[in-house]
Amino acid sequence: MNSVSGIILGIIQGLTEFLPISSSGHLILAREILGLQTENGLAVDAILQLATILAVGIYFYKDLIGLAKAAVFFIIRKPIDQKTKILLFAIIAGTIPALIAGLLLEKTMETFFRSAFLVAITLILGSILFLIAEKYAKQNSDLTIKNGFLIGLFQTLALVPGVSRSGSTISGGLILGLTREQSARFSFLLSFPIILGSGLKKFIDLQNEQSTDIFNLPLLLSFAAAFLVGLLCIHFLLRYLKNHSLNIFVIYRVGLAFAILYILYFVFRK
Repeated sequence: MNSVSGIILGIIQGLTEFLPISSSGHLILAREILGLQTENGLAVDAILQLATILAVGIYFYKDLIGLAKAAVFFIIRKPIDQKTKILLFAIIAGTIPALIAGLLLEKTMETFFRSAFLVAITLILGSILFLIAEKYAKQNSDLTIKNGFLIGLFQTLALVPGVSRSGSTISGGLILGLTREQSARFSFLLSFPIILGSGLKKFIDLQNEQSTDIFNLPLLLSFAAAFLVGLLCIHFLLRYLKNHSLNIFVIYRVGLAFAILYILYFVFRK
């Protein structure tokens, strides 16, 4: 992978990790259709995930520090603000389904669904979920621990490339009665433990690959691009969803899906 490819992959990761359009799906498309091949996919995936989770950590550092304090206070039995306590346990409850599903199914999903055709199909299926969420959204409920767990179940759908982790969790929040802004904010905070754990696991796995140089220039540029673009996308989406629906992302996803199918069946087959 050269420096230009590294920057492009970083930009794609930063844009698509937080916007509800699927980061894994776009990275597969970048490699298969645009020809951005990498010598070590594991190293790239690990670097990109750590970059985007750093973006979450920087953007929501006040929330995360508050949650960390709440966890310590709970352990030592000190009083905790009720709202922070609910958020903490909602995140813990929401992390459990994705953690279990990830341990059991991640390898299978990454192997079976790593094709442009299947990404196109899941882009469409994910868009249907968005439309259902918008249709039945009541926006009259507060976050609860139960809702956190149920949103965590929606998060497991993101194991399938093309579905979108942020899209599935925001949709889950809307269906359960949260506002778009509440859903997006909880989605970002819920992403922190899962993406951090996944990125660290891949990073540790790299230690067994002695030939892998994770500090080369293309990977560092990829990290920087993913981090900076990720920060901008978090800020954009939180502001955008205050007054807008998910419909623009539905249009993009469906349009991209049909473009992929056209390329696969009418361009690549020539």
